[in-house]
Amino acid sequence: MLIMVDTPLEKDYLTIQEAADYLGVSPQTLRRWDKEEKLKSVRHPGNDYRYYKRADLEPLKLEYQRAEQINPGQLFHTSVANIENNDRLRVPQREAHKAVREHFEQKNEPAIIQIPVGCGKTGIIATIPFGISQGRVLVIAPNTTIRKGIFDALEVGNPKFFLGKTKVLSSFANGPFVALLDGPSANIHDCTESQYVVTNIQQLASSADRWLPQFPPNFFEMIVVDEGHHNVADSWRKVFDRFPEAKVLSLTATPFRSDGQKVTGEVVYSYSYSQAMLAGYIKQIHSINIAPSEIYFTYRGDTQKHTLEEVLTLREEAWFRKGVALAPECNAHIVDASIQRMRELRGKTGQKQQIIAAACSVDHARQLCVLYEQRGIKTREIYGEMDDQKKSRVIQELEDGSIDCIVQVQMLGEGFDHPPLAVAAIFRPFRSLSPYVQFVGRIMRVMFQDDPNNAANHGYVISHVGLSNDANWRDFRDFDLEDQKVFRDWLESQPVEASGYSDQGESGEGEGKPRRFDGDMMVHNEIISDFVKQSFLDPNDDRALDKILETVIPLVGLPMKNFISKDDLRAKLIEEQEKIFAGNPEPIPVSPQRRRKASRTRLADRTKSVAARVLKDAGLTVVGYQLSKLFPEAKGLSNLAAATRMIHHEVNENLGIGKNERNEPNADAMENALNELDKTGDEIVQKIKDAKG
Repeated sequence: MLIMVDTPLEKDYLTIQEAADYLGVSPQTLRRWDKEEKLKSVRHPGNDYRYYKRADLEPLKLEYQRAEQINPGQLFHTSVANIENNDRLRVPQREAHKAVREHFEQKNEPAIIQIPVGCGKTGIIATIPFGISQGRVLVIAPNTTIRKGIFDALEVGNPKFFLGKTKVLSSFANGPFVALLDGPSANIHDCTESQYVVTNIQQLASSADRWLPQFPPNFFEMIVVDEGHHNVADSWRKVFDRFPEAKVLSLTATPFRSDGQKVTGEVVYSYSYSQAMLAGYIKQIHSINIAPSEIYFTYRGDTQKHTLEEVLTLREEAWFRKGVALAPECNAHIVDASIQRMRELRGKTGQKQQIIAAACSVDHARQLCVLYEQRGIKTREIYGEMDDQKKSRVIQELEDGSIDCIVQVQMLGEGFDHPPLAVAAIFRPFRSLSPYVQFVGRIMRVMFQDDPNNAANHGYVISHVGLSNDANWRDFRDFDLEDQKVFRDWLESQPVEASGYSDQGESGEGEGKPRRFDGDMMVHNEIISDFVKQSFLDPNDDRALDKILETVIPLVGLPMKNFISKDDLRAKLIEEQEKIFAGNPEPIPVSPQRRRKASRTRLADRTKSVAARVLKDAGLTVVGYQLSKLFPEAKGLSNLAAATRMIHHEVNENLGIGKNERNEPNADAMENALNELDKTGDEIVQKIKDAKG
C-alpha cells in the first residue's frame, strides 16, 4: 500500500464507496482489484482509511471504455466534403487542405501551416479534418478569446457556423458537432459524442489530472493547435504525449520563436503576407521611422551630441535603445507621427481608425497616455496587472470607438481582432521578430473584406530609428519575400541575447517593481530631419514586384504579368506610394495649460512609485510602520503612505507652495518637479537613514 503524504482533497481522492460509485462497481470489487494490484489505493495519514486517486480510476470507468469504442469522428472520413474545389473558400483554405492531406498521406510527422492573421485560419481548422482524420479532432487554443471564436465557427446552428456558410457539406443533420471543454460545466459524454472538442491549453494542461486521464490514448485522431509557435512548451508536450498516434497540425503566423527553440513540425504550407495584402485579406502596411539629424543627451553625467549616422551605430547598445524608449522627447515625435497618419486615414476614408501603442512598462504607458491626451487624442492604457473589470471597460471603449488610442503593456495579443486599429506606434525595442510581427498583426485586420484597393485597408507602423525596430521590419519583409524555410532556419540559428531584458518589454518592468525613472541616459532634445519610409510591397524591391506580377486576377484567372510589364508596374506603384507617404509629420503644439495639467497628473501618479523605491533603498517594507516612529508627521501611517507624504511635502517645498496648492505653479515648474522627482526621493532616503542613525 502507498501512504498519502498530504490530507486528501475531495476533488483528487475518493473513499472506497465514492470510488465504487464513480466506477459503477461494488466496494468488494475494488478491494479485489487492490489485492490483485490492478488498482492501488493510498492511505489517509490521519485515520489510515483507504482512498483512491481519481486519476487512477479513469481507465476503469465505463465511460472510458465506451469512449474507446465509439468514434463519431468517422464522419470526417465518410462524408463527401466540398473543400479543395469550393469557390466559397479562400485560396489559402483550399490550398492548405490539399497540402496537409498530401503530407499525412505520406507520413504522420507533425505539420505546420504558416498563414497571416485575417486570412481564414478558423476556416482551415473547420475544414482540415475532412478526408484526413478518421476520428475525433482536438482543437487547442492558447487562450479563452481565441477558443470562443473557434467554438462559434464550429457550432452547428451558430450564426458564425463556417461549414454552413461555405456549404462544405450538403447536410449537417449528423454533425459534425463540437464540445467545449471549459471547466466544470463540461463532461466526458460531451466529448465522446462529438466530432470536434475545443479547449484552451490552460484548461487542458493545468487540470491535466482531471481531463487528460479521462481520454484513452486513441480518443483523438488529430490535434489542431492554434498559434502553434507555442507548441514546444511543456504543457503542450504533455498533451501530445497523451495521444501519441494523433496527427498534429499547428497553425501560426510566425513559425519561429523569440527564445530560439524550434517550433515542432514541418512547414507544409505557407501563405505569404504579400499575397494576403494583394488579395485584400489583410491591410497593406507601411513603415515610418523617425530619424533625427542630431540628438542631445546626458549619459552617466556626460553630455553628448550625436548625428544620425552615429545614432545608427549607438542603437546596437541596449542602454541607448532603453534611453530612447523612455525619453519623452523621442516619444513625442512618434506620438505626433502616429496622430498625423491616423487623421489622414480618417480624412481619406470617413472611417474612425485608431492607434495601438506598445509601451515598455506601466509607468511608460501612462507617460504616453499623457502625451496623446495633451494633443487632444482620447487615450487609455491597458496592462496585465489591471483589474479585470477595468480591462473590460477599456476594451469596450476601444470597440465602441469612444477612444482614439490604446497603449498596451503585454496585452491585446493573440486573438484580439479589431479592424479599426490601423496605426501601430512602437515605443519599445523588440529584441526578436516573433513578438514584433505579433504586435504589428494587431493592425492588419481589414475594414472591408477582399478589397485591396480600398484606402481604409492600409495601416502604418511608426517607430524611431534609435529603437532599432526597422531591423525587425526588414527581417519581416525578408521572411515573407525570401525562401521562408531558409529564413526560418537562419532565425532559429541566431543566438538569443542575454542582455537581461525580455521580449515582454526590453526596457521596463511591470507595475509594482520599484525602480528609478532618471536612468543612465536622459535625452534633452533631438532635431528631426528625415523619416525613413517603406511600404511592405516596396516598388523598388524586385521580390515584391515579382509577387504582384504572379498574382492571379480574380474572375480572369490569369496572372497580372500577362497584362503589365515590371517597369510599368514599378512606375505605377511609385506614383501611388508617393501619395501614401506625402508630407512629413509636423510637431503638434501643446498649450501651456495642457502641459501643466499633464505634469500635475504625472507627478501624482509617479510619486507612489518613487516612494516604493525610496523604501527599498532605505531597507524598509511598504507595509511596516517604522517611519511613523521616526517622524512625528508620519504618525499612524504605513511606511508607503508616510514616504509618499514626505515626497509630496518636499516637492511642494521646492515649488514654493503649500498643501493643496498644486494648481498654482506654471507648466515649466511642474515639468521640472517631475524631472527632479527621483532626486527628491534620494533626499528622502538620506533623511530616513540619518533618522535611523
